[in-house]
Amino acid sequence: MTDKHCEITIEVATSYIDEQSEPDSDRYVFAYTITISNNGNIPAQLISRHWVITDANGKVQEVSGDGVVGEQPYLNPGEMFRYSSGAVLETPVGAMQGLYRMEADDGIGFDAPIAPFTLAVPGLLN
Repeated sequence: MTDKHCEITIEVATSYIDEQSEPDSDRYVFAYTITISNNGNIPAQLISRHWVITDANGKVQEVSGDGVVGEQPYLNPGEMFRYSSGAVLETPVGAMQGLYRMEADDGIGFDAPIAPFTLAVPGLLN
């Protein structure tokens, strides 16, 4: 049985920011754009985020906090919220994953998982 009560989908697009990166100094800058869609039948608000960022050396950074880009978007059924942010790695390849803590209008809190996605300098992974 599927419950469409609270159905949040998350899409990710990434890009490498060449002009802000300094490979000689082990600094690789990536941007990512997240689209959060409410495909359920009840409004929900994004309360907080938790990211796990891992570089190719196995170094892990965890980032938690309220909302995203200073906002706690409220999504009615059928609405979406898109934002862009960034990550700085010490290696040209890494991965991110995490979750958004959501709260539905009926007071039920739930986690919307963000599937792992790769951050990579173009042409490095074929």
